[in-house]
Amino acid sequence: MPLRKLLLIDKHVCPWWLAYTFDNPIRRLFHKPEKIFSPYLQERMTAVDIGCGMGYFSIGLAKIVGEKGSVISVDLQQKMLDVLENRAKRAGVVHRIRLHRCEADNIGLDVEADFVLTFWMAHETPNPQELMKQVCAILKPQGKYFLAEPRGHVSSDRFREISECATQAGFKVFDRPQITFSRTVVFEK
Repeated sequence: MPLRKLLLIDKHVCPWWLAYTFDNPIRRLFHKPEKIFSPYLQERMTAVDIGCGMGYFSIGLAKIVGEKGSVISVDLQQKMLDVLENRAKRAGVVHRIRLHRCEADNIGLDVEADFVLTFWMAHETPNPQELMKQVCAILKPQGKYFLAEPRGHVSSDRFREISECATQAGFKVFDRPQITFSRTVVFEK
């Protein structure tokens, strides 16, 4: 199944130009990557940001993992990755970030990650169960998977369905942090 259908159907994908409405400096008032992710991610680790958009969280993750860590930023839209690259250069962390455009039929990563993030994007997938299988495949044992969905856009029932896909893929609930505007759960492999 093509990734466009598997992960991000075109009509459900947030267009690159709309991302500026929420991926901007004002977001730091609500979502501070260092505070949100530091309990689950440390220096020297490898993190994967699926549906990274313009890189707001990828840049924050790159600061957490430090000089010896790495972040793989995955997105379907090349324009998002181009903006992320420019932002990462300005932030001085571009050398810690590997940009990866999804292939037509899968995420296309062969890595062992310590941490995977899907922030406000799993609801865009027509097949969350397949997404969770792919996330599980790239995580190391005891690796953490951080799932966050927008509270105003994803109902509690829909979030529960998406979360159940993760447990069916082999994850267990590790934590339930409170994140502004979000429904959130952290899983462990």
